[in-house]
Amino acid sequence: MEKFRQTLKVRKERAILVAANLSRSNGSDDLAELTALAESAGAIVADRFQQRIRTVNPSTYIGKGKALQLAQRVTRFKADVIVFDNDLSPAQIRELEKITETKVLDRSELILDIFATRARTKQAKLQVELAQLEYTYPRLTRMWSHLDTVAGAGGATAAGAVGGIGTRGPGEQQLEIDRRLVNKRIRDLKQELAGIDDRKLREIKGRHGLFKICLVGYTNAGKSTLLNALTDAGAFVEDRLFATLDTRTRKWSPEKGVEVLLSDTVGFVKKLPHQLVASFKATLEEAVNADLLLHVIDVANEDVLGQMESVKAVLKEIGCGHKPTLPVLNKIDAIKDIGSLEMLETVYPEAVSVSARSGLGLDALARKVTGFYRGGELVLRVSSRQSDGRIQSFLRAHGQILDEQYGDSSVIIEVRMGRNQLPELQRLKPDALEIVKH
Repeated sequence: MEKFRQTLKVRKERAILVAANLSRSNGSDDLAELTALAESAGAIVADRFQQRIRTVNPSTYIGKGKALQLAQRVTRFKADVIVFDNDLSPAQIRELEKITETKVLDRSELILDIFATRARTKQAKLQVELAQLEYTYPRLTRMWSHLDTVAGAGGATAAGAVGGIGTRGPGEQQLEIDRRLVNKRIRDLKQELAGIDDRKLREIKGRHGLFKICLVGYTNAGKSTLLNALTDAGAFVEDRLFATLDTRTRKWSPEKGVEVLLSDTVGFVKKLPHQLVASFKATLEEAVNADLLLHVIDVANEDVLGQMESVKAVLKEIGCGHKPTLPVLNKIDAIKDIGSLEMLETVYPEAVSVSARSGLGLDALARKVTGFYRGGELVLRVSSRQSDGRIQSFLRAHGQILDEQYGDSSVIIEVRMGRNQLPELQRLKPDALEIVKH
């Protein structure tokens, strides 16, 4: 195993992709997404090996016979790495590498590698490093070089820089040293991230009184493009999986008198590794604390329904399963089968169809979001002192003035505004407040 697993990276390596599914599984192309993931990581896909199995082999996952077939393909296609669409145990990886004489990665390792190359901010790098170490910890073997290759996009870290001569106690095994050092690094990372997470959570909770909207969706569904189209945020956009990992929050005015906060989040995929969900807790906290989720859906993707279910599964896992959600059917200008779009619009009549790239449908999205923001409209009669500019400014900013009557020192304003803004108006304590019309 030491001979082949000097690194988890697959950039510029020739890869054979393997999907082994139980016979009861369905789906015509189980390798479509793994192909996109591998190419996104920089690998050259040399071959695709798709198998149906009755049971999972505890030794090799696919059985020794199929493993030998895989070894032949490695020779024929001159492959440098084998990537499984399944999560493998350390023993299965070790046995497969022994048979094929080639490095073997599973789906989670591949996703972790992609995240490592995409991380830009300190927080993202620490989150990825923690996820990698937590995934690698139970897979440690008696080897040393892996510690500086799984530590993240930033290169060697404390995990790989310590533990030279003089650190080993009498009779202590190399594996025990590895585990002790990785455990220490994991504790240090969690402590450092806890401080960043606390600041992030205070920042999120400090947005009290502002309507918060969070963009969620499958990776490459167009969330960053939509954020740019609505707010001129200048977020990085590229046609690849996990192009951005860092959350961006911008102010957005969907209509005059309406101001909300719009946040982007890391994209989801099916079978997102647990370690990433846990490590990106603070990033995903944007969705947890949002008043409304915009589920951005790539309607041009052939597996659109599967992607939607994957997003719903992750939202449920982080506690957002019952949060108000507005489906946004994106990329309608790229759709090939109009029947698929019509089906989605029938199943989700509340959805808004848009093209974030061309701007088509964004006005309808703004109106829909404004409806959520207002929560239904009320006509109010508000009495206050003329000198109380806060109340008058709030009414003009958040509602439509219907009538104004001035007395010697007071003013009575009739205004149409959203039901959701009523509590904030009440906190300003006007002299009198009457609901004229529901």
